[in-house]
Amino acid sequence: MRFQANDLKKTAAFILFVGLWQACASLDLLNQQILPSPVDTLRAAVEGIRDGSLLVHVIGSIRRVFVGFGAAVLLGVPLGVLLGVTPRLSPFFTSIFEALRPIPPIAWIPIAILWFGLGDPSAYFIVFVGAFFPTFISSYWGVQAVKKVELDAARNLGAGPVMLLTDVLIPAALPRILTGMRISLGLAWTSVIAAELVGAQSGLGYMIQLNRILLNTDAIVVGMICIGLIGLAMNRLMALVTKQLTPWDRDTIAAHPGI
Repeated sequence: MRFQANDLKKTAAFILFVGLWQACASLDLLNQQILPSPVDTLRAAVEGIRDGSLLVHVIGSIRRVFVGFGAAVLLGVPLGVLLGVTPRLSPFFTSIFEALRPIPPIAWIPIAILWFGLGDPSAYFIVFVGAFFPTFISSYWGVQAVKKVELDAARNLGAGPVMLLTDVLIPAALPRILTGMRISLGLAWTSVIAAELVGAQSGLGYMIQLNRILLNTDAIVVGMICIGLIGLAMNRLMALVTKQLTPWDRDTIAAHPGI
């Protein structure tokens, strides 16, 4: 019942917000050339769905995110685990990553366009950059945080290097790894929008930029709403995956009781 009450409160707050927005527009308290009313925004969304353009942009953005995010996970997790279990090598690589990590993905856009040109490859690279570092760092520190007593106990029970990695280190580090992946997916989503603003011919970022030039503010707001809703859905999906894969982790369950 508590979760249902929370959902009702969220729904009521959303309805109140939209109602106030529409009231301000109807009373001419808003310049609708700058901020369109909810009715005009809904009309633009319906038109985009009807002609198929909105779906094309949504699919384009999601595809770029999952390609770049997938590449970041495939490289970041094994590399983080590898360096986490090899302390002699880790200082050489972690120092490089620590120097590159503060550079925001958007700063890589000019380089990405020079290297890969306009289109999907440069967007994949930007998404990869945005998603790689949280994934790598969470994997590295997840392995590093495993208690020495747990490793010693496994060794005393006869665990070899492979079993130690697959049955002790990775399961113990998995909650942190998945948390890093959840953060990475959010950064990947914001990164792809930034990349599409300047270097793509489709996607929600491209849609917003095109309609900015055409002064179609209602379509711009539609694009922004789609970005928010899809980002929320991705976050909920990763929270659900985290909870399902780490049922033993009480912190994860406590943090997402309603998922």
